[in-house]
Amino acid sequence: MSGTNSGYRLRIARRDYGVIEGHARSGLPNESCGLIAGRVEGFVKIVERVYPLTNIDSSEEHFTIEPHEQLRAILDMRKSGLVPLGNFHSHPNTPARPSDEDIRLALDPSASYLIISLASETPVMRAFHIESGIAAAEEIEIV
Repeated sequence: MSGTNSGYRLRIARRDYGVIEGHARSGLPNESCGLIAGRVEGFVKIVERVYPLTNIDSSEEHFTIEPHEQLRAILDMRKSGLVPLGNFHSHPNTPARPSDEDIRLALDPSASYLIISLASETPVMRAFHIESGIAAAEEIEIV
């Protein structure tokens, strides 16, 4: 179930957007995944680092982040003074909106959930705040 805009905004550098898109393309035909980290200023989440990680499901419809890579990313965030902002994954063949499974597995209401769709020639990235089974869009600002 989708709601309205969450009020949150995600600011990401064009280069980091490119890292996510490149990782998504390199993982085809499967979903790709990773983490994003940075800082929060009010309702603006500023992405300062992208962590492309391995989808151990090797699936076109599911992802599970490789646990050792996830731990290394979290340790790097702490060492770098960054906060976890959320995760990203690709939808190789479907729109950039959370599936029922994405919503069911979204356990952290403080996280941003980025989805990049490669279903059409031009990729589409959208971000969501998911809480209590409700997905609300977050504005993405590419700088």
